[in-house]
Parts: sequence; structure tokens; C-alpha cells
Amino acid sequence: MARVKNLLKRTSQNSMQDIEAGGIIVKYRERIVLIDGERAVLTPKEFDLLYYLLQNKNIVLSRSQILSTVWDWDYFGDDRTVDTHIKCLRSKIGECGKKIVTVRKIGYKFECEN
Repeated sequence: MARVKNLLKRTSQNSMQDIEAGGIIVKYRERIVLIDGERAVLTPKEFDLLYYLLQNKNIVLSRSQILSTVWDWDYFGDDRTVDTHIKCLRSKIGECGKKIVTVRKIGYKFECEN
């Protein structure tokens, strides 16, 4: 089972593309985030969380969806860990953090026009 998970993870990582939205550029392969041209220092989990939000911009994502994707399928913690990571992520990306919108009783979405 672990072999299958590792294979799936590697396959999905190979298909990851760079994303640009709302003043944020995420260079997936280099694990770099640029906010208005300035490099942001994020933890690996914050990076994955931001990338997932940008992949699904303008789509409401439930906490459980975020947990199962960003934290992996076998994570058994509380879904409020998402709230804590979102709070930290917002503070680290400055004004762009306002684009991470809380959808009450559901989850979050990254809101932008492009």
C-alpha cells in the first residue's frame, strides 16, 4: 500500500505546473512562492496549502477536502488544523492573504479575477 501511495504522489508531482494568480506566483518544482515579485518563506505544508487553493481558485473547498488533499488521506487530526494553517499563511503572504476568503461553516476559497 505504501508503494502505491508513493507512486501516486510522485506521478501527481510530475504533473504539477507553475501557477500565477492574484499577484502570487508559485513555482512548484522549485518550491518557490513570489508575492508581487518578492519571495515568501513558507513551511512545506503552507506551500502545499497555497498551491491547492490556487489550483482551485474561486472554488469553495471544505476543510475535509483540504485535509484529505493537502494532509494526505490518512490524516487523523482535527479539521481545525486547516484554520490554523490558513491564519499563518494569510499573515505570511501579506495583502494577498485577503484573497483567501472564509466561507462560514464550510471552508475556504482563493478569490481572484485572473
